[in-house]
Amino acid sequence: MSSTRLFILGALARRGPMHGHQIRQSAQTDRTELWTDIKVGSLYGALHRMEAEGVIETVRTEQQGNLPARTVYAITEDGALELESLREAALRDTRLRPDPVDLALQLSADMGERELRAVLEDRHRRLTAELQSWQRLREAATPHLRGLEPLGFDHTLIRLRAEITWHETLLEELPRLLGATGGSPETPSDATPDEDEGGA
Repeated sequence: MSSTRLFILGALARRGPMHGHQIRQSAQTDRTELWTDIKVGSLYGALHRMEAEGVIETVRTEQQGNLPARTVYAITEDGALELESLREAALRDTRLRPDPVDLALQLSADMGERELRAVLEDRHRRLTAELQSWQRLREAATPHLRGLEPLGFDHTLIRLRAEITWHETLLEELPRLLGATGGSPETPSDATPDEDEGGA
């Protein structure tokens, strides 16, 4: 499901015909970078592809002063049908996307506990910093949030807290888990060989 297509069709359906720059401004106003993986710079290319497919159409061109002429787009009937389909698919999709870290963990038993722990602790620190950043952003944005936007923030905060909790559990269980998978927990530096080994 293309978030970019869903946004463009939704913006044209809500706000009427717009040119590319207005759609880009709409993306910035709606803070789509907070809720989606949309890259604002990718919108122009998507507009050309979607026009060729017939889900949007050119209704006129506008020119102000010496600025280049701008193409104004509107959603078509086919586009309205696709908008309904994309929106329903997104609302109904509950699949969790695989996280590459899970595969990497399955292949990391040879790293040794110290090295793997350092990587996981760094991930934990970065996730904690990201959570704190989102919390500050949430506080600053609260007076300006509209409609369902607060729930979008809360969704991100809850997911980050869950990730942090998972990392904390993993770090706590790491020695046992490495032993269970045939890993090689490292011997503490102050450990000494058993003096009775091969005893008298």
